[in-house]
Amino acid sequence: MKAKGFTLVELLVVMAIMAVLLTVALPRYFNSVERSREVALQQSLNVVRDAIDKYYGDRGKYPESLSDLVQARYLRSLPVDPVTGTGDTWVIVPPPAGSPGGGGMYDLRSGAPGKTADGKSFSEL
Repeated sequence: MKAKGFTLVELLVVMAIMAVLLTVALPRYFNSVERSREVALQQSLNVVRDAIDKYYGDRGKYPESLSDLVQARYLRSLPVDPVTGTGDTWVIVPPPAGSPGGGGMYDLRSGAPGKTADGKSFSEL
């Protein structure tokens, strides 16, 4: 009676095929994850910058902090930097000297270290 099952050679061939497929697929997967974080960061920055502009348009001054935007209902919650995964790495840019209205927050930048896939620093977005 012949035993049913796979031979060692058949198992090794299947494992080699799987290894080749993984070496092709995994780098693409990790690149897409990094790219999605960059896109999410850019979108978060655009939303916060729009809220800062609306705040300035409505009140004639810039907000003092991100929490001012949340309290005034321009944002639902404090944003989280998708690259670092926390909300305390944001870098607040003060208004230029002599700008009308005052306030403490003219722009927002990411405090994440490193660069995007395009070679720009995260703080330049």
